[in-house]
Amino acid sequence: MTDAIFPGSFDPITNGHLDVLKKAATLFDHVYLVVMTNTHKKYLFTANERLVLAQDALKGLTNVTAVSRPDALTIDVAHELNAKAMIRGVRNSQDFLYEQQIAGLNNQLAPDVQTILLFTNPENSQIASSMVKEVAKFGGEIAQFLPAKAAAALTAKLRQKDGK
Repeated sequence: MTDAIFPGSFDPITNGHLDVLKKAATLFDHVYLVVMTNTHKKYLFTANERLVLAQDALKGLTNVTAVSRPDALTIDVAHELNAKAMIRGVRNSQDFLYEQQIAGLNNQLAPDVQTILLFTNPENSQIASSMVKEVAKFGGEIAQFLPAKAAAALTAKLRQKDGK
């Protein structure tokens, strides 16, 4: 077996992310959850806040470590951490098509790092951080979508942002 990275923005980490991560942890010697930056996204949490929330959510997963590389190219992080695989979560056909394109590009950049697609369980297939933030913004219940500390942090961050 070998090491893998699970890159993402994790703004914040969701139960869907944890679903994929737990599956990956059974397949690899070690998995690095890598908090990264997608230049097309606007973030509610800082990279450090996202890292802290991820670290808390990973308690109990002995072969998983959360790290932050917000200013790095994903393939460079894989090489830095000696990972031979990159884990990507797939919720639906749209995710699959997007991940297929990214995997092709990454293969051209680094053919030594394989992209592994892992499907979420059905109960997590509709969870997206952006949608959970929208639900929380309007006072909806989010506990079923996020780890407890991430849910509390999201609620607090939105209150702070709204000045409440």
